[in-house]
Amino acid sequence: MSAPTIAAVAARHGRHRPHHTAIACEERAVSFLELDQRSSRTAQALRGAGAARGDRVVHLGRDSEHYYEILLACAKTGVVLVPVDWRLTETEIGHILRDCGARVMFVEREFLPGASAAAAAVPTVIPFDRATGLQHWTAGQTGTQPQSQAPMPTRSEEPLAQLYTSGTTGAPKGVVLSQASFWAIYELLSAHGLDWLDWQPEDRSLNVLPGHHIGGPWWFLQGFRAGATNLLTPGFAADRVLARIRREKVTTMLVVPAMLDLLLAEPEVTGADFASLRKVVYGGSPIPRSLLRRCLDVLDCQFAQIYGLTETCASAVCLPPADHDPADPRCAAVGRPYPGVGLRIVDADGTDLPPGRVGEVLLKTPACMTGYWGRPEATREVLGDGWLRTGDAGSLDADGYLFLHDRIKDMIIVAGENVYPAEVENALTDHPAVAEAAVVGAPDPRWGEAVHAFVVPSPGHRPAPRELLLFLRERLAGYKTPARFEFVDALPRNASGKVLRRALRDQLSAGKAGQQTTENTTGNTAEDTAATRGRPTGEAPHVPAL
Repeated sequence: MSAPTIAAVAARHGRHRPHHTAIACEERAVSFLELDQRSSRTAQALRGAGAARGDRVVHLGRDSEHYYEILLACAKTGVVLVPVDWRLTETEIGHILRDCGARVMFVEREFLPGASAAAAAVPTVIPFDRATGLQHWTAGQTGTQPQSQAPMPTRSEEPLAQLYTSGTTGAPKGVVLSQASFWAIYELLSAHGLDWLDWQPEDRSLNVLPGHHIGGPWWFLQGFRAGATNLLTPGFAADRVLARIRREKVTTMLVVPAMLDLLLAEPEVTGADFASLRKVVYGGSPIPRSLLRRCLDVLDCQFAQIYGLTETCASAVCLPPADHDPADPRCAAVGRPYPGVGLRIVDADGTDLPPGRVGEVLLKTPACMTGYWGRPEATREVLGDGWLRTGDAGSLDADGYLFLHDRIKDMIIVAGENVYPAEVENALTDHPAVAEAAVVGAPDPRWGEAVHAFVVPSPGHRPAPRELLLFLRERLAGYKTPARFEFVDALPRNASGKVLRRALRDQLSAGKAGQQTTENTTGNTAEDTAATRGRPTGEAPHVPAL
């Protein structure tokens, strides 16, 4: 039996929870009945504008109740929503509009000047204000389902959204996801009685991830299906988010670890600020163990980590609350696959690898994308045999827990040895003077590549390279140890909070690094270094003595 459609869920809540708040954004609140009726009016207006099933409809603006009203309207009419990051340049916006062949474009007036030329090719452009939303455009439409003009979608397998990848590895591609993709993990958890992730009708669920990122609509739709209240924030500002957690009595939220760090850095923050929280779900990057310890102490609630891609509709693997013990090495894992989700680790030839061996992570999930829009070859390359090639390097332990070792393409090769940045970064952030770290490969005339570490010091600290090297000596093999440390105020990130290593590599290649860089040059010989590491001379690169 297939999952219910979004339209069916909206109608059910409109009947049974009509006056319960579905969405609260800024000072505005929308009940489930209002959301159902508003989205139906928008659906009728879309049909009136000539949008047919399968057409693409673009949203360019900050997160608000209007965005999710449009999402539900698309689900009711069978058109596909394409959310666009408002921070993109006009050239980048133009690429997405041309690639998807947008029929209709909703654009917040604030961003219209920067997108007007790109939007010129879209047949229907609807500017709107946050305060009034789409009322001016939907006036005269009825609040009933758009049955009269065309049949409403009755299968959850219909495409719902087309989200463009961040472009960290090349030109953005449109990932097409069905309604069923967004429900799949909810269905699996419910079928197996698992509370790794759970949503309850009385939850007040905080959504701080943007709607153009897979985490935003995925998290919204889980709470929406349960009948919870979704609290939206148009952008993340730690002071405002912390105040809202206090004021709105937030019970659950989805964040990236950097957001937790910022919340805990707020002046005079205490555990009382988070008293209403029962569960925090995080993803996008591993959480440093030092940060997890602080979170468990101050927030005093359950934590769950999710791992997935846009192509897997946000989540395929979960580290449940029971495994969040910072003293347990398993806490460094991203978790286990949900029941019904397949996970393999393979080498370059596609051969399955035993536990402990690092290879590419492959996933098979009912939440998987239907493909890349207009790119059949790219789809076959990633999904040729039904298993999604993630491009992530990982390994399994004997119990099936997945440990990530970074992107395959981010791997650093030092004198023939593979170095996975995440391993070095995790070791660095265990040092109390290190808030964040990112590691990339820098060209080295002798060893091919050397490990270059960008380090954000913890407030009030300025660790010396010698101090960090001493700390790493007992944690990493010599060839994995950074040859250079560059101290920076912040790391570049994309909209989903992931560190942009490509930007750091570009910075190095452009010669912009080095103003705050300290290189470890102490002049010992390779023989001395090899002896301290217990390796034959010449097997691994020179690591400066301390």
